[in-house]
Amino acid sequence: MAHAHTTHAPSDKYYVPHGSPWPIIGSIALFTSVSGGALWLNHVNSGPWIFSIGILLVIFMFAGWFGTVINESENRMFNDAVDRSFRMGMMWFIFSEVMFFAAFFGALWYARNFSIPWLGGEGVKVFTKFLLWKNYESAWPSNGPADVGGDFETIPAFSLPAINTAILLTSGVTITIAHHALRAGNRAVLNVFLALTFLLGFLFVGLQAEEYHHAYTELNLTLGSGVYGSTFFMLTGFHGFHVTMGAIMLTVIWFRCLKGHFTPTHHFAFEGVAWYWHFVDVVWLGLFVFVYWL
Repeated sequence: MAHAHTTHAPSDKYYVPHGSPWPIIGSIALFTSVSGGALWLNHVNSGPWIFSIGILLVIFMFAGWFGTVINESENRMFNDAVDRSFRMGMMWFIFSEVMFFAAFFGALWYARNFSIPWLGGEGVKVFTKFLLWKNYESAWPSNGPADVGGDFETIPAFSLPAINTAILLTSGVTITIAHHALRAGNRAVLNVFLALTFLLGFLFVGLQAEEYHHAYTELNLTLGSGVYGSTFFMLTGFHGFHVTMGAIMLTVIWFRCLKGHFTPTHHFAFEGVAWYWHFVDVVWLGLFVFVYWL
């Protein structure tokens, strides 16, 4: 990677890094982690160790590559063209995440509005109720035909999920206040409200872990609890993973703010993470309504 020695990038040049080791390190890291995961699933003793080494390499790659890009940015090696490419990249990334969750919401919708009624004998699929599962009732939530996974209880929407909704909505307010403070040059308010944002994010993850423990140990609601259990944990689990990643990114941005990074006119990294956090908030509202409430 070229060393950061210039103060401003030429306006007519698009910065191109040279000699970067991070792509090949990332390739090795991903290959190692996937290979280790495959060995682990096939009960090979060395699988967990190889998988762990791969994950450590992935973390090393992220830290090193991001650090290089941060140094380039802080040394003003990026001009407006590069800034636009970063923004478009983040927009397309968030769009891909929208499609990711759209597929999962589509699976939930299909199960509730097509599969369950068909199994219950509605429409042209009457034979399934009389020939395959005579006593099956097409009610939601369902543990599937033949009571797959046994009886279970659902988590009431207006209990811990409602608290988590309030937490995420509050975090959306705090990140917005932090953004306005950054644009106004108020570093003290920026640091306080940005810290509140990632602390609320980690609190959300902690409460979701408590919810999962309650579901498994007391409600018999597991991944094996039929189609409801699989869709419930698929949607909430992937969202929880996104919240975790978002909170980690916010923490990194906070440390950068403490070091004096970003100016009122030069802070795309902050904006990109804020966009991602608002996306996470919106997805959770959909989850709360369609998974917990309806």
